[in-house]
Amino acid sequence: MRLIGETGEQLGIVSSRQALEIADEKGLDLVKISPTANPPVCKLMNYGKYLFEIAKKAKEAKKNQKIVEIKEVWLSMTIDVGDLNVKAKQAQKFLSGGNKVKVSIRMRGRQMAHQELGVDVMKRFYDIVKDYGVIEKQPLTEGRNIWMMLAPNKA
Repeated sequence: MRLIGETGEQLGIVSSRQALEIADEKGLDLVKISPTANPPVCKLMNYGKYLFEIAKKAKEAKKNQKIVEIKEVWLSMTIDVGDLNVKAKQAQKFLSGGNKVKVSIRMRGRQMAHQELGVDVMKRFYDIVKDYGVIEKQPLTEGRNIWMMLAPNKA
């Protein structure tokens, strides 16, 4: 097998018994890196330390990762201007925090016959919050619900 030292230098082609003896002398582990190569490639390393370093890098990468949550704001088709502004202020806070916002309207009874009014409410809502976010998914009607997805601005 081809043997590589702990610092990456080539130690040459040795038998597996010799490789194990060298690893025991240095107090290191013998790890097969490429078992399918001809001859197989092995490396001398502290395997426990290697696993610790990998776990540490993974933990660091996870720490630096930003998790985007989806917040939801419910509106009504008959919402008044003041209430719409309150909901818009709430959505602005979510968007400036880096979260996505799902805006939903549930239609009741005869409101189902006038779905375009619900879409108009959505557009008025977006006109208020357009400085903080962009429409990721246009208003969509699914059964009794109308919803759209807003994403925060890149800036």
